[in-house]
Amino acid sequence: MSQLLKTKSIESLIHESECGDKRLKRSLGPWSLIAFGVGAVIGSGIFTLTGTAAVGSMYISHSIFEAPVLDLLLHGSKAASGIGRPGAGPGITLSFILVAIVCGFAALCYAELASMIPIAGSAYTYAYTTLGEIFAWIIGWDLILEYAVSNMSVAVGFSAYFNDICDFLFHAHLPDSLSNPAMIELHRTGAVFNVPAFLVVMVLTWVLVRGVRESAGANNIMVVIKIAAVLVFVFGAAHAIKPEHWRPFMPNGFSGVLTGAAIVFFTYIGFDSVSCAAEETKNPQRDMPIGIIGTLIVCGILYASVALVLTGIVNWKTLNNAAPVANALKAIGLNNLRFVVTTGALLGMLSSLLVYQYGQARIWFAMSRDRLLPDLFSSVHKRFQTPHVSTWIAGFFVALPAGIWDIGTFAELANIGTLFAFILVAFGVIVLRRTQPDRARGFRVPWVPLTPVLSIVSCGILMLSLPLQTFLRFVAWLLVGLVIYFCYSSKRSPLRIEESVGK
Repeated sequence: MSQLLKTKSIESLIHESECGDKRLKRSLGPWSLIAFGVGAVIGSGIFTLTGTAAVGSMYISHSIFEAPVLDLLLHGSKAASGIGRPGAGPGITLSFILVAIVCGFAALCYAELASMIPIAGSAYTYAYTTLGEIFAWIIGWDLILEYAVSNMSVAVGFSAYFNDICDFLFHAHLPDSLSNPAMIELHRTGAVFNVPAFLVVMVLTWVLVRGVRESAGANNIMVVIKIAAVLVFVFGAAHAIKPEHWRPFMPNGFSGVLTGAAIVFFTYIGFDSVSCAAEETKNPQRDMPIGIIGTLIVCGILYASVALVLTGIVNWKTLNNAAPVANALKAIGLNNLRFVVTTGALLGMLSSLLVYQYGQARIWFAMSRDRLLPDLFSSVHKRFQTPHVSTWIAGFFVALPAGIWDIGTFAELANIGTLFAFILVAFGVIVLRRTQPDRARGFRVPWVPLTPVLSIVSCGILMLSLPLQTFLRFVAWLLVGLVIYFCYSSKRSPLRIEESVGK
């Protein structure tokens, strides 16, 4: 037990990151960090999941596994009566605002830890220094799931928008057999493989291997175009709003808003990927808090604006598809605007994919450098100074499933993984305030422990709004990770080796 709960000192982590052949190049400033965050956040949600969250879903199989856990706790088996998971309707705007508030608590916690521990690895590294090795492994394994399934979902959405723009420009598109998911859950769709989803991930993987500075430059350009496309949609489609589409604003009450919030929570997780860049930031003590909190503010405003306009121009019940914004504009005849928005959506998803793949590779890299994963994963390219092996592995790990499954299969797994990470990060802030109160902090969370506790409680409520089957899949993933840890990683742990040498 002492081995499992043993922590790694911050000084040790910083020393390991600054020497040897596993050192990463510091080249990012605050604006690049905000662009990284906005690049990850805007694109995955506005352009893919807004419709799903507004409409909700029906679990007509009457299965208890498809009912939200919170409903099961409140209503027991009656929650699985087949009435469905009601969406937020036009109240999806409130869902986005609610999630921004929840993420705000978590963002403050991330900002403090990122300014204290400027090391690649995000929540994994924070857990290693505060809660112990076993918690670090659990959260690292969880983050691998979070970033992977997030990008799988975005890649599937990219494929849908890619076909839409091909249809607009050339009045032709790839056949359904090569551009649609081959599986929905465990059921075959008749398609063979989602080729665009696979190829886009592999191309961006190649870009990331070439260098973080080059990747950041490409991301900055895509972010500017993407924000412009979002603003074009908001102001260009505003004249087509029909107020009757907003009535009733919350057709399924606050329960629907909460369900919508649990679904769109996925859309905000890009801000935590900013913390993965701490080791490649010029002045992390100052720049990391700016990047994390700035990302959340910009994205919250854009999300709420798009949701309000989208549910105002068409009936919210028509939005349950992989390309809700483009299809809504097509339905009301704004085809020129549809082209601009679809182009922005494609670039938005490209930047989301780029940042998530960046974050996932850094998690693999950090865990390998701590010897919890094979040493090969922390190899650094001599010319590009990037973790090239981890980047390629992460690319195939995402691209192959994205070519097979549908968007809904991935989104809720990403949500539960992210919420779990946020809870542990909030605990980490409380622990470090008690164990190392005098350590210098570039940013301090206000009202500790109240703010971290609010983060833990709000994230817990959103977790309970997810279906039971999502919890079971998440637990299964963690159990697989624990088997790997006890059979392989714990035996290689430098903490265990140090302990053995000491004896």
